[in-house]
Amino acid sequence: MKALFALVLLISLGGCAFIPGAHVPYESESDDSTNLDDMVNIHTITPKLLQERMAKPDTTPVFNHQLELEIQDYDYTVNRGDILNITVWDHPELTIPAGSDRSPSEAGNWVHSDGTIFYPYVGEIKVAGLKVTEIRDILRKELAKYIASPQVDVTVASFRSKRVYMTGELKQPGTQPITNVPLTLLEAVSNAGGLSDAADWTNVTLTRNGETKRYSLRDLYRQGDTRENILLRPNDIIHVARNDAAKIFVLGEVGKPTSLNIGRSDITLAEALADAGGFAQATADASGVFVIRKAAEESGKIADVFQLHARNATALVLADQFTLQARDIVYVTAAPIARWNRLIAQIVPTAQAVYFFARAEDEVTDN
Repeated sequence: MKALFALVLLISLGGCAFIPGAHVPYESESDDSTNLDDMVNIHTITPKLLQERMAKPDTTPVFNHQLELEIQDYDYTVNRGDILNITVWDHPELTIPAGSDRSPSEAGNWVHSDGTIFYPYVGEIKVAGLKVTEIRDILRKELAKYIASPQVDVTVASFRSKRVYMTGELKQPGTQPITNVPLTLLEAVSNAGGLSDAADWTNVTLTRNGETKRYSLRDLYRQGDTRENILLRPNDIIHVARNDAAKIFVLGEVGKPTSLNIGRSDITLAEALADAGGFAQATADASGVFVIRKAAEESGKIADVFQLHARNATALVLADQFTLQARDIVYVTAAPIARWNRLIAQIVPTAQAVYFFARAEDEVTDN
């Protein structure tokens, strides 16, 4: 029986090497093949680090000169499917009346699939790809053969040939026509009712001619960075992604381990801890609060690890200034005594079983 107890004691003393539960070590515990200390950057969250890394970006609005030039030079070109409204002043017989029961789009001149329209005295005119001013000049020149100094006006009664596609997390996704008024990304999103609650406003993609580019409405809305605003073109596809991937994970010795969506508001380390139920008072090591973040690819590291020593509660002021990023992992390590208690909780049932087995064996031997 003594030998059995010696065996149990030996297992207990060696148990430190396999104490149950994950933790973030304060010292290297790597093997010879992989030294994790060489693969991570470790930073302590201090006022100096917050000043260097968490400085608020310049919120001065950035003027987009390129966009303004494109808007100034913009002019709509007619295409197949559009409906034109042509007026010849003082010649009502050449103007199709709209009437009370007919809208301008119903009474206008439809641009056929071959890009032409038909007009009295003039015949078929190729109008696809032309501006309304160019169409007006053609009509005026041809009608001058029959009418002295004709006054012609041409407008687009219905824009049907060009559109953009709005998809994803918008309140009113769908198609929007390209008209004679320039349409920008910001205006298109507003016309679609704005972003839904599940939208990731940092991940808005534009697909044009088979190429996809990413834009951030956060920079546009918050900082007035109009470089993120562009002039849309026919057949552009705008997609607003969901914010499912924009999460942070709070694990370890907290009241309720969970994942949190960042949404449209930044989340600080203090907010994440509070939303996860705070520290588990009986088991958490407040000096071991870690934020694990994927390192930049060019750094050659796998992660940046930020440690907060929150044993003094005033250090939580630093936590409230530390802004988390998507896919960050917040981990609160267990206190050494908590880890030891977990080991004991696993060993005690085995020790009890050995004890009762040995006691039964002794009773059988004595009898």
